[in-house]
Amino acid sequence: MSQRHFAAWPKGLPRHLSAPRTNLFYNLEVSSARYPDKPFLLFYDTPLTYAEFKGETERIAGYLQQYCGVRQGDRVLLYMQNSPQFMLAYYAILRANAVVVPVNPMNLTEELRHYVDDTGAAVIFAAQDLMPQVEPLLGQGLRHAVVATYADYLKRPTDLRVPEFVTAPRRDLGDAGGVVAWHAVLAQDCVPGPLLAGPDDLCVMPYTSGTTGNPKGCMHTHASVMFTAVGGMQWFGSQQDTVTLAVLPLFHVTGMQGGMNGPIFTGATVVLMARWDRDTAAECIRRYRVTAVQLISTMVVDLLSSPRVGEYDLSSLTRMSGGGAAMPDAIARKLQDLLGIPYVEGYGMSETMAPTHINPGAQPKKQCLGIPIFDVDARVVDPDTMRELAPGEVGEVVVHGPQVMRGYWNNPQADRETFVEIDGKRFLRTGDLARLDEDGYFFMVDRLKRMINASGYKVWPAEVEALMYRHPAIREVCVVACVDPRRGETVKAVVALKDGFGDSVREQDIVDWAHQNMAAYKSPRIVEFCETLPKSATGKVQWRALQGRPAAQ
Repeated sequence: MSQRHFAAWPKGLPRHLSAPRTNLFYNLEVSSARYPDKPFLLFYDTPLTYAEFKGETERIAGYLQQYCGVRQGDRVLLYMQNSPQFMLAYYAILRANAVVVPVNPMNLTEELRHYVDDTGAAVIFAAQDLMPQVEPLLGQGLRHAVVATYADYLKRPTDLRVPEFVTAPRRDLGDAGGVVAWHAVLAQDCVPGPLLAGPDDLCVMPYTSGTTGNPKGCMHTHASVMFTAVGGMQWFGSQQDTVTLAVLPLFHVTGMQGGMNGPIFTGATVVLMARWDRDTAAECIRRYRVTAVQLISTMVVDLLSSPRVGEYDLSSLTRMSGGGAAMPDAIARKLQDLLGIPYVEGYGMSETMAPTHINPGAQPKKQCLGIPIFDVDARVVDPDTMRELAPGEVGEVVVHGPQVMRGYWNNPQADRETFVEIDGKRFLRTGDLARLDEDGYFFMVDRLKRMINASGYKVWPAEVEALMYRHPAIREVCVVACVDPRRGETVKAVVALKDGFGDSVREQDIVDWAHQNMAAYKSPRIVEFCETLPKSATGKVQWRALQGRPAAQ
C-alpha cells in the first residue's frame, strides 16, 4: 500500500475512524433526543422535525411487526422517489430489525420481480404511481404493500416548482388484499418491539446495476453503513448546523449516505428535492442558506448552464462534492469563478457503501478520484497477477476497508470472482482502471471492460471524452466502441451540442477537430449527434446503451 497520500491528509483529521458500534437507527434516537424541535427535513417548504420523524418511524415499524409479520433479518423492499416517506420507511425498516432493499423507481414489473424472488421479500413500500408495477406481484411472493402519496407531506403552501407526481392527490387503492395506505398505517399508532439488530447484522442491501445477468445484492451491515455515513461527514467537517441539499437519488448509496444517513448522525438539516430541477435547487440554496450539496457532474453542468444562475444568492455554499464521472475542467473553473469553491470529487461503489476515496478539501485535484479515506488500503494492481503497480502505471483498483460489503446475497460464485486475497487481506476488485500519481492521488482511466481495442491500440474512452469537452460546441459526450469490419473496433463519439450550435456544427466538423487535437488511433472516426445522452436514475451516462452498434459503411 502506498503511503504517499498521507502528505495531503486533511490537517487535524485522524487517519483512523472509530465508528460507533451501534445499530444505525440509534443515530436517529440520539439526534431526536438532542434536537427534538429542529427540522430534520424541509420538503418543498414543509418541515418535519427530528422528534416527528422518529415518532412516525416507530409507528410504521410497529405496523410492520404486528400487521405484516416482519421479523428480524427479513428483507423489505423500498420502491420510491426521493421523499420524506422514503426516509421514514428506511428507518422504520431498521427499527423493525429488518433489512432495507432499495429499488430504483425506474424499474418495471419484471425487473422488480427479480428483487422479490432474490430477496424473498414479502413486504414492499411503494409510491402510489408505482403500484401498477407492484400489483402483478402481489400474491406471487409479495403479501403486503404500504402505499405512499407524496402530497401527504406537502402541508404548507409553497411557491417552489413541485413535480406533478409529488402534488398528485391520493388515489383509490381498491380492495386488493394486503394493500394499505400510508396514512392508515400511521393511524394504527403501533408500538414496535425492542431494537435488537447489532452492528454485524445486515442493514441495507443495495443492488448493483450489473454488467451481465441480473443485478446482485450487496450485503451491508450496520457497521459498514455506519462507517461511510460517519466518515463522509467528518471528512468534510459537517456538524449539527450544516444545511445540506439532498437531490441525488436516495436509493443509490451516494445519496443515501450523504443526503440521509450522514446528516441524521450529525443532527443536520436536509433540504430534500424529489427530482433535479436546476432553478428550484438554486432557489432552495438561497432560501435556506444551504451550506453543502452533493451533485454529480451532469447536474453541475446543468446548473451553471442556466441563464438565471446569476440571479440567485448561492454564497452560503461552502462545499460542493460528488462523483460518478469526472468534472470537465471548464465547468470546474466556472464553479470556482462563480462561487469561489472547488468541486471535490470522490469515488465509491454500491459494494463499498459509497466512498473509499475523497479528495482532501484543502488540496483537491481536478478530474481525480481523491485519496483513500480512513482505514482504507487501496492499490492499483495488475489485473492478471495482482502485483501492485508503480505510480503512473494503469491497473485495476482493489480496496480493503471497513466499508466493504460482506458479499453478494446468495451468490457465492460472484464473491469468488470479486474478492481476492493480497498480503493476507481480503480485497474487493472494483473493475475500474486507474493510475496513481506521485502524490498518491487516484485518477480514473476507465472501466476494465470498457476499453476499446482499435487495430491493437488500447483506447480509454474517459481520456477521449475529457479531450472532447474542450470543443466549444460540446455540452455532453460519450465515447464508445463501434464494431468495424476492418479494425475490429473503432472509436465513436455520441455528442449533445450546446444550445445555439445546431445549425453551425456538423458531425464531420467534430471528427475533423478531434483528428486535429488527439492521436489518430484514439480520435473518433464516427460522431453521432443526439439531443441528450441516456442516463440512469443516478445521472450516470449509460454508455452500454450506445455500445457496439455497427459503423456506417
